[in-house]
Order: sequence, then C-alpha cells, then structure tokens
Amino acid sequence: MTYVFVNIALAAVPSFLLLLYFYRKDRERKEPPVLVFKVFLVGFAAVIPAAGIEIILGELGSRFQGIVPLLVRAFIVVALVEETAKFAVIRLYVYPRSDFDEAADGVVYTIAASLGFAFFENILYSLGPPSVIIIRGITAVPLHAIASGILGYYIGISKVGSRNVMGRGLAWAVLIHGAYDFLLFTETLYALLVFPLLLIGWIKLGKLYRKAIRDDRLEGRN
Repeated sequence: MTYVFVNIALAAVPSFLLLLYFYRKDRERKEPPVLVFKVFLVGFAAVIPAAGIEIILGELGSRFQGIVPLLVRAFIVVALVEETAKFAVIRLYVYPRSDFDEAADGVVYTIAASLGFAFFENILYSLGPPSVIIIRGITAVPLHAIASGILGYYIGISKVGSRNVMGRGLAWAVLIHGAYDFLLFTETLYALLVFPLLLIGWIKLGKLYRKAIRDDRLEGRN
C-alpha cells in the first residue's frame, strides 16, 4: 500500500510543479487560484470520456500495414481525442467567464486542464514500478503542458482578438502530441527524438507565453 502512495505522490509532483511554474509567470494579474484549480479538476475528469472514445476507436487503422496503424493510433486515437477533450474543457467551462480576459489566460487555463489530465493518466500507472512514473514525469507531463499550452495561446488570442484561430491551435497541439506518441510507439531508437521534440516545444511555448503577456500589457489588459 505504501508503494502505491509513493507512486501517486510521484505522479502528482510534476503536474503541480509545472502548474505552479506557469501560474507564477504572469506576475501582473494572476488568475483566481480557485478557478485555476477547478479547471485542473475538470481536466482531471476529462480523462474518463477521452479514454472511452479511445477504446471505441482503438481498432481504427488496424486493417493497414506498416507504420500506418501507428500513425493512426498516435495522431487520431490518442492525440486528437485527448487534445480535443482538453480544448472542450476550456471552451465550455472557462472561456465564457469574465475572468478569462487576457491572451495569457488561455495558456494558464489550458495548461491547468492538461496537467489535471496528465495527473489522472499518471495515477493509472501508479501500480507499476516508480521508474515508469518518473519517466512519465519528465516526458509525458511536460508534453501535455507544451501541446495544450500552445493550444491555449491560440484560444487566448481568439478570446481577446478579432479572429478565431482556435482551430490552428488545436492542429498544433495534435501535431506535437501525435509526434511524441508516434516516436514512442515505434519502440526503436527513434523514441529518443522525443527529447529534442520536448525541448523545441518548451522553447516555443515559452516564446508564445511571453508574447501573450507582453501583448496584454501593451493593450492595457493587465
């Protein structure tokens, strides 16, 4: 039993550390912490319908040969379903609220939902060895934050701007998430490419988040 509790703690730490990191980055006008945590919890719950859809779509692409089944599984069954689930959390739960009034808010709220999602996924692995949780903590959890955080940037500028570019953000999130999963699904040395993918994604997310904060400041939104 202690073993399981240790694993759950290991599963929680990366999600909460990343959530705190991004929450504290926007120092000028922080979002209500209670609302951020609620979005985290809704993202946590979003795993359930997403998992059900993934099970239904599980055999999609199985009739093909070669790498096609891996591509379908990575980009459609997993990435598209999971990123759409997180997008739905933001679009339906927090997007209409008055507290969502800055471009940077899109990044914070979407990352909160994604880390709740990642936390639930990690709990599902908590019966395995701690090494699996640790590896997921340094790869899968940041992956969720990166892909969904980039999506969140496009949600944010759609909320405060004159154009709806949320579809572009969702496409980028699915592309990044799908590429990560596909590399792992190959079970070859290509899987090591997830590390430069995560590094590039982290740098890109950082640039977009800083741009959102800067634009909010210039437009007088914070």
